[in-house]
Amino acid sequence: MFAALNSFLTRAPSNVTATYLVVAGGGGGASGGGGAGGLLTGTTTLSLVTTYPVTVGLGGSGASSLTGAPTSGSNSVVSTVTAIGGGAGGSAITANPIIGGSGGGGSNSGAGAAGTSGQGNSGSGSYGTLWTTGGGGGGAGAAGNQSGSNAGNGGAGSASSITGASVTYAGGGGGGGDSRGGADGNGGAGGGGNGSYGGGGGAGTANLGGGGGGGGYQGAVWTNGANGGSGVVIVSYAGAQVFSGGTVTTSGGNTIHKFNSSGSLVPL
Repeated sequence: MFAALNSFLTRAPSNVTATYLVVAGGGGGASGGGGAGGLLTGTTTLSLVTTYPVTVGLGGSGASSLTGAPTSGSNSVVSTVTAIGGGAGGSAITANPIIGGSGGGGSNSGAGAAGTSGQGNSGSGSYGTLWTTGGGGGGAGAAGNQSGSNAGNGGAGSASSITGASVTYAGGGGGGGDSRGGADGNGGAGGGGNGSYGGGGGAGTANLGGGGGGGGYQGAVWTNGANGGSGVVIVSYAGAQVFSGGTVTTSGGNTIHKFNSSGSLVPL
């Protein structure tokens, strides 16, 4: 009996190969749109005797005044995988856009900030010599796009079917404008604010990692930039459940752990 038990324990697997999607929090908008949170996907080996802390990055805050500085999103982490938070958009007067997973859009004739290689793309520069047409933030799938004299559009996000359904994550926030805000880059991003109509930037959607939209400005009227969306961590492996943590579902013979907030992946 003991020999049979020992043989079983010897044959039992000690690890599992998992696929992951890790998306950081998106950056906040100012005049320029916020950059998307960095997006990483791939495979990794997880030990069945190790607990893995999971950090889900928060979205950055938008600028609440003409001279206010927005903040970047925070990182998402699982095992050895770290996605970098999205860069904040450029403030109308006082601050340049920030490098991040994807970079924030520029303001006041400034260039957009760079993204992190393999995680995202750069934001676009602003149009003209004023802060009234901010650049779009970068997205996981494309750079922000400055469209002529209008506010820049956010860069496109990137689609994943790791949960069993196609979802687009990590789009860039649209830049703020005096008469028309830039469009969001899909993937949970916010559109830019529109000064003529008093509309502030749109906020990034929770757990999609999109950047916040830039605020609009016209005359003496400022409409606030918006917050970026929080990130997400998703881990999938073939077969029956061998960990606890997050929201657990199944699809196509895989067990899927989705973390909308920080927690731990714990062996059963």
